Amino acid sequence: MRIIFSRKGFDSAAGGGASPIMDGRPISLPIPAGAASQTRYGDLGLGDLVFAASKGKLGADDLCHHDPMFREDGTCWFGQCGAAQTHLERQGVGLGDVFVFFGLFREEHGDGTRGDPHHRIFGYLRAEEMVALTESVPSELAQEGHPHALALHGSNDVIWRGEGRTANHASEALRLTLPGASPSVWRRPDWLRRGGLSYHDRPERWAKRGQLQSVARGQEFVADIGRRHAPREWLERIIAEINRS
Repeated sequence: MRIIFSRKGFDSAAGGGASPIMDGRPISLPIPAGAASQTRYGDLGLGDLVFAASKGKLGADDLCHHDPMFREDGTCWFGQCGAAQTHLERQGVGLGDVFVFFGLFREEHGDGTRGDPHHRIFGYLRAEEMVALTESVPSELAQEGHPHALALHGSNDVIWRGEGRTANHASEALRLTLPGASPSVWRRPDWLRRGGLSYHDRPERWAKRGQLQSVARGQEFVADIGRRHAPREWLERIIAEINRS
């Protein structure tokens, strides 16, 4: 089994700022649209939030890349292609594996002050199906306006589908960044050791006990946990926290 730490949403490069935490709830802002989109930020009720996060560069009328797409029936549709999808394939990611989505967030207080920017987990997807879009595009994906179903983003374009939800609470359990540190310095789970996460082979990234210096760029970081119990227990705690009402 594999756990994939999947970076999504706004950051300083994609969008121009952090996604907000409003009234204790993390709201992941989709990145601006690229190859195809039928969804505007205003359609998702995010116009004011994206205007603030982008420092006025984006607004309600701008198209966004609505992906991953979390649906009301408790499922998630997530598109991937190019080098990131090739990496997933080379790491052996397949059905039964779990994507743990994280991004850059900061709390927005009612008095106008803001919390520190940090990485946190905001959602998950248990992979139950992988749809290869180069073969055919299921009608329901196009009807829902998923951007990867509207136009091919690459020769290996796929959509992963399965159980998936987003968090209603910005709890400490879902925060990755070490308090007081830069966003890329993580408190790593005890089960995650040097050599156990793709793109993180350099020994200096693991130099300090209990910490991980995560890479600055990249989308999909894969941990092959095999049959170990500790990472499975950690994952189920994370999913339970996301699903907490």
